[in-house]
Amino acid sequence: MNKADLVAAIAAAGLKKADAQKALDATMSAIVEALKKGEKVQLIGFGTFSVVEKAARKGINPATKAVIEIPAKKVVKFKAGAKVEL
Repeated sequence: MNKADLVAAIAAAGLKKADAQKALDATMSAIVEALKKGEKVQLIGFGTFSVVEKAARKGINPATKAVIEIPAKKVVKFKAGAKVEL
């Protein structure tokens, strides 16, 4: 599923596609802003978004086999809620 499919699914709930697009964009923007502030975003019944720090580590360039230093970084982590069934 891509963003257009998700907008169509939201619109199927009775919204115009333009309104569904605005709702999805606003939701995603709010989640991103909260994560930038270091906050955790919990959507009960769906899952939790959080930011975790990855430590610096050594890696290997596959083309040259040279050892390189991969810098520390922050990444987004998602943990599915208990009610999400696949």
